[in-house]
Amino acid sequence: MNRKITVMLVDDHAVVRAGYRLLLSQSSHIEIVREAECGEEACQFYAESNPDVVVMDLSMPGIGGLAAIRRICGRDPEARILAFSIHDESVYAERALEAGAIGYITKSCAPEILVEAVLAVARNEHYIEREIAQRLALQRVAGKDAAANLQTLSAREFDVFCLLAQGRTPREIAEELRLSYKTTANYSSLIKAKLGVNTSAEMARLALQQGIFKD
Repeated sequence: MNRKITVMLVDDHAVVRAGYRLLLSQSSHIEIVREAECGEEACQFYAESNPDVVVMDLSMPGIGGLAAIRRICGRDPEARILAFSIHDESVYAERALEAGAIGYITKSCAPEILVEAVLAVARNEHYIEREIAQRLALQRVAGKDAAANLQTLSAREFDVFCLLAQGRTPREIAEELRLSYKTTANYSSLIKAKLGVNTSAEMARLALQQGIFKD
């Protein structure tokens, strides 16, 4: 290659970013040029640094990874983003790809997969971890109505939905996502209306049915 691939790491944990930096820096083809700890910083730093590849966590305070992907891709349709998440459920991959990412891998993957995925995304090639790609294919064949309803949720609504389905209270969610209690309560009402559910228990069942959580 004529020059190194420039990469921006986005994760709200400094120790995690340090591990990614060490791993990726071992490749002679990759250079880490910027780090961000939230979606807002990712959008700002992307505009300033214009990296070749963004490695984006999804579960972060503030606007979150999904909204950051959508915002960056809205400003730059050529952006190359690799979603790198703890979530191995296919619905997360589907939403990341719909937002504009061209790759999705999990934090439980083998170290060499991260390097391989960054190189592939830099070439503008889609890269989805094999097991997740298989689940996505099966899910698309199934074509469930509930999955279609979930797609109507915005990125932030989906974040709130997942936390509500885990049994978290609106106050706990507000603190974790750095939102006001009133905003979180409004999100809860909107989500229930969109999904046609009335309680957090019903949300939990829906999440289990769609493979968002494991029972």
